[in-house]
Amino acid sequence: MRKVDSHPMFSHRVSPWLWCCLLFFSGASLADYDPDGPMSRTTNGELEIAYRVVGDSEAEPILIIMGLSASHKVWNPEITQGLVDGGYRVVLLDNRDVGESSRIPTKGRLWLGWQLLKYQFGWSVKSMYPLTAMADDAVAVLDALDIQRAHVIGASMGGMIAQIVAYDYPQRTQSLVSIMSTTWAPHLPPPGRAQRDTLSDMNESSEDEAARLERLGFYTSALPNQVTAILNAGDRSERVSQITAPTLVLHGAQDQLLVPEHGEHTAATIPGAQFKVYENMGHNLPDDVVPLLVADMLAHVRANPIQAP
Repeated sequence: MRKVDSHPMFSHRVSPWLWCCLLFFSGASLADYDPDGPMSRTTNGELEIAYRVVGDSEAEPILIIMGLSASHKVWNPEITQGLVDGGYRVVLLDNRDVGESSRIPTKGRLWLGWQLLKYQFGWSVKSMYPLTAMADDAVAVLDALDIQRAHVIGASMGGMIAQIVAYDYPQRTQSLVSIMSTTWAPHLPPPGRAQRDTLSDMNESSEDEAARLERLGFYTSALPNQVTAILNAGDRSERVSQITAPTLVLHGAQDQLLVPEHGEHTAATIPGAQFKVYENMGHNLPDDVVPLLVADMLAHVRANPIQAP
């Protein structure tokens, strides 16, 4: 695997967290899909999970799950519109702690800093909830829509959640697409110093910057809970190896947060999984790569149709 050069998202001139958001967030889009459309709500226990559906109500459903501290608005609209134009019904949700879904009390920035320090020393990390609970939230949305089986797509932390849906709820998962995600196996390269600094900047965002980011769909308030949920989950390779749904693993060649080895290991762990790397893509969904992503995802779901009962 070739070495990846440093990425402009870590420029010292602008907060690294803001660079991350601007790169991950879509640019101008000509799609008909409106990310600011109204949302519905369902419950998982005492929590409300906000969601919305785009496309023909009779079409095969695709559930898409966004990543760390990001609401559904962060999906490039061309992805959602492309899947809809491809003949599918797209279900988007706000993970707990972001967007219009319920927020969980957090112990705050200092607590996250302590948990990160513990993780660096190999000590156990505490979390306010597990990643499996976030997968349960996603399935609660399917339940609310009376969807028995769906194609499941997730990006970054959303890819981890999608993997959990696939192995905890195999009967609900028709196919899986895991984008720039990981099994968190211990032998995989960890995020570098620049990426850890980015996380620190995220954790220390000013109120003004946090407000700006929320308007883009990013919620720094979710970081303590969601980062520790990832770290607490640890290596999920054994469970990931039990995934039976047809799987497509997609990754960016320039990803420095989760370098391509993470995607490669995910694909190698899931029996029969396909793996594809895109040039000119880091840990983001760049506009010029989106048409390729959409085409590959549509080819995958079309190759694995939901059979009528």
